[in-house]
Amino acid sequence: MARLARLAIAGLPHHLIQRGHNRQPIFVDDVDRRRYLDCLSDGARDSGVSVHAYVLLPDRVHLLATPKDEVGLSRMMQKLGRRYVAAFNQRHGRVGTLWEGRFRCSVLEPARYLLQCMTELEVKPVRCGLVHQAPRFQWSSAAHHLGLRDDPLIVEHPLFWALGNTPFEREAAYRALAEQALTCEEDKSIEDMTLKGWALGSKLFFEHHTHATARRLSPLPRGRPPKAVTAA
Repeated sequence: MARLARLAIAGLPHHLIQRGHNRQPIFVDDVDRRRYLDCLSDGARDSGVSVHAYVLLPDRVHLLATPKDEVGLSRMMQKLGRRYVAAFNQRHGRVGTLWEGRFRCSVLEPARYLLQCMTELEVKPVRCGLVHQAPRFQWSSAAHHLGLRDDPLIVEHPLFWALGNTPFEREAAYRALAEQALTCEEDKSIEDMTLKGWALGSKLFFEHHTHATARRLSPLPRGRPPKAVTAA
C-alpha cells in the first residue's frame, strides 16, 4: 500500500517527531545537541518556519512549528538532516543513515491543542526520568517559556502572548498550564496521531480545512460503509 503524503497546511502549527534509526541515540553529547539546534535555527530561518517549542531527547526530537507555506517543514527538515547527519557521522566516525525514515508530523487546531502540546512536549524529559523539573532540562524550550532564559530559536505563538499582558503574567499562566500535565494515555494518543500523520482538531476544524490539502485530515471509519437503502 502506498504511504500517505505528509500532511502540511501553511499558517497552522504542526507537531513534528524525528526518531533515531532503530531507536539509537541521535546525540552523543552536548556538542551534538548544540549543533542540531544551530542547524535547526538555520533551516527554520531559510525555510520560513517559526519554531514555537522543542525538546531534544536521547533518541528523538519533538518540535512544534508553523510553516509559511506547505513545503516549509519538509524544506527545513531536509536542510537540517543533510547538515546534521554529515557532521555527526564525521565527528563520530560512522556512515549511513541516522534517522528512522522520514520525520512525522501532525497539524494542530491552535485554540484546542497548541498550548496543550507545548506543555506536554516540554514535560517529556520529566516523564523520561532525565530531570525532576522540566525547566532544569537544558535542551528544551521550557526554560524560555517560564522566563528563565531567552532562547533565540523560539518564535512565540500569538496564543502564548494571549496568556497575559506582561511577561510575568504569561509565564505564570504558562506555569499553571504546565502543572496540569496530560495523563500518560493522553500523551500517547497525541504522539500516536503524529506518528500516523493525522490532524488533531475538532469536527469544525476538519470541515474548515478539508480543502486546504489534497489528502484527508483524519482516518476513515473502520469497517465497511453502511449499505445504501433503496426504495422498494
